[in-house]
Amino acid sequence: MKLTKRQIQHLYWRAGFGPEPCNLNDAEGKTAEDLVDHLFKTSESAEYLKMDLSKFEVDRKSLSDKEKKALRKLANKSVYELDVMWLKQMVETKSVLREKMTFFFHDHFAMRSKNPKESIDLNNILRKHALGNFGDLLMEVSKSPAMIQFLNNKQNKKSSPNENFAREVMELFTLGRDNEYTETDIKEAARAFTGWSVAKGQFIFRTRQHDSESKTILGETGNFQGEDVIRILLEQKQTARYLCEKIIDFLIGRPIPKKQQNAFVDQFYNSNYDLSVLIKSILTSEVFFEEETIACKIKSPTELIVGMTRLFEIEYKEPKAIVQIQRKLNQVLFFPPNVAGWSGGRAWIDSSTLMLRLKLSSLLLNFGVIEWDEKGDDPEQKLIQIEKHRDKVREKTEKRINAHPNWKGFESKMKGQETALSSFLIQAELSEGARITIEKSDSVSLKDQAIELLSLPEYQLY
Repeated sequence: MKLTKRQIQHLYWRAGFGPEPCNLNDAEGKTAEDLVDHLFKTSESAEYLKMDLSKFEVDRKSLSDKEKKALRKLANKSVYELDVMWLKQMVETKSVLREKMTFFFHDHFAMRSKNPKESIDLNNILRKHALGNFGDLLMEVSKSPAMIQFLNNKQNKKSSPNENFAREVMELFTLGRDNEYTETDIKEAARAFTGWSVAKGQFIFRTRQHDSESKTILGETGNFQGEDVIRILLEQKQTARYLCEKIIDFLIGRPIPKKQQNAFVDQFYNSNYDLSVLIKSILTSEVFFEEETIACKIKSPTELIVGMTRLFEIEYKEPKAIVQIQRKLNQVLFFPPNVAGWSGGRAWIDSSTLMLRLKLSSLLLNFGVIEWDEKGDDPEQKLIQIEKHRDKVREKTEKRINAHPNWKGFESKMKGQETALSSFLIQAELSEGARITIEKSDSVSLKDQAIELLSLPEYQLY
């Protein structure tokens, strides 16, 4: 099936962070299989995030209270520097499909930590396996210090089992909420996970803390350890179904015929959870390119910011400004609201976030002004305020966003295609008001046209 320009744009948004004009020119006349193969080829290698963490390699027991406080403050700062670093990688990477699926799993395996090493290590695990085998990914995530710490499995001991880790592995990572497991299964799985712990930033199995008695989990009985629980969960077809439903929602974004969904599930399960097989099948399916699928999703704050930054090659002189915008749009990377991740969809839009979304192009492309929180640089504290719904007066100022788009580069990219600007930037069907706006802007500069188009509600959809 040869794709139209509109379908090519759709593919580059769902499998990446938006198309470049050259993508459309190079891809015109090619089939979905050709383009998806190219996306996989350019994503073969993983570009791992790297940060100098040597300053945290100290014996904390030897530090004074003042030194410990300073180290905690530095760690907090490093985690949101990691957020900016990952945004930059999404913008610059050629491995767009791998980064997009890393972003998906960042939400699926939602975790937050004030330890930058734990955060970066887990993120790189997601990147390593994003197009690989889900079973390998699940095992490595489950043994990561970040997840063991976040879900309290260090406290899960034979003498006092803690069910939190086992519950979330079943409920959020594999089977889905209330699907084919009981409270007894959770309790038994928690016993199997006893002894899984962390020491010196590494996974460790503490034999003395492990419950070595027989357990019965999802109908199987044996002297199980944590690895056995993972194996049993992967044997359940419901795990393949739950993962498929989430990935279908991420890539397609709407309900699809049950027969088609079951075909994806069967293929994924029979491939032994090969993510590449599933993703390639979805991205080349007819349902993926149907008109009802195009522009049916609301861009997440990350997709919105990264898409605009990639296209206009925006350089941020003060990266902290992006963190401010992320907070106000309710998505700071590495700081999900809870273990279930971000709700997504219509939850991204409220009266406050919509106004900021609509003026984002002016902020980033035309030196716009934003209200700036002078205090509270810790994203964790911001989340606590949101969760408790506190309306606390803070010290605020207004600052101009020091962002520098490459307008000459954009004009060069669009050369000869200026009349197609609206169809290039916007995928959703335009309202009558939007059409009038576009007609009025035909006589203005390319820069003003672009800012006007990106300010339309229709740009929020992809």
